[in-house]
Amino acid sequence: MDPASATLGGRIAEVGNEIDRAFDRLLPVPGDSRSRLYEAMRYAAIGGGKRIRPLLVLAGCDLFGVDRERAVRAALAVECIHVYSLIHDDLPCMDDDDLRRGKATVHRAFDEATAILAGDSLHALAFEVLADEATHEDPFVRTELTLELARASGPSGMAGGQMMDLTAGGMKLDLAAVTRLQQLKTGALIGWCLEAAAIMGRAPPDGRNRLRGYARDLGLAFQIADDLIDHEGCEEKAGKRVGKDQGAGKETFVSLLGPERARRQAEALVEQAIDHLDSFGEQAGLLRAVARFAVERDH
Repeated sequence: MDPASATLGGRIAEVGNEIDRAFDRLLPVPGDSRSRLYEAMRYAAIGGGKRIRPLLVLAGCDLFGVDRERAVRAALAVECIHVYSLIHDDLPCMDDDDLRRGKATVHRAFDEATAILAGDSLHALAFEVLADEATHEDPFVRTELTLELARASGPSGMAGGQMMDLTAGGMKLDLAAVTRLQQLKTGALIGWCLEAAAIMGRAPPDGRNRLRGYARDLGLAFQIADDLIDHEGCEEKAGKRVGKDQGAGKETFVSLLGPERARRQAEALVEQAIDHLDSFGEQAGLLRAVARFAVERDH
């Protein structure tokens, strides 16, 4: 393992532990009939996933010297949205999956009604966290964080992309249409991670533009890597069912470009993403490492 990979691995583990501790504090199981709901939320949120979105928030906040505790709250909010989306995506009415992050999906481990409520509650928790004064003393900062996360996760972002994905089975989409779909479904939330760092760091417009360019290219590279894993990956390593897109007749970057060309495109996007960080110097080393990891991972 090269030093950069070792460093990134350590940071991923560190961030994962921080997020797990934050969820543990926020989700104590009550001694009443809501306990099953809290248990389902904890089951989905604690001890799983790569935590790439929280890592991006924290790495971005490091560029601007944002207080760590405040940055962790923003990172927690985006992970709430991400986990809720996974719970709902896995439901029988959506992707109908039985495996997520190497264990049974929430609706399998509990039941469909509990899974829906767990997702709803994590969605609400994201905005509760951002709106709390502990996230930032400036109400205008909290408002902008909340507004941008709502945009990134709603019909103009992640949910809209998911709707496009649900209707894509059997349709002959071209590369532009697949790119647009994934910019919403995957890219919008990744974009918020860097936008949140810029908001909390009170970055000027030109600083935000460079981070937006990084996030845009990273989001597409990340999705191409996901498509490659779905096309040729191992279910045991991926921690989820693979081959879903082909089985559903969906067009992806891999189906349109072929595996090798798609891989080259992802690598080119990573280099573009890294180029956007030139003005940040060595401080952006972690963001560069995350970009490279996006296309090197196998899950």
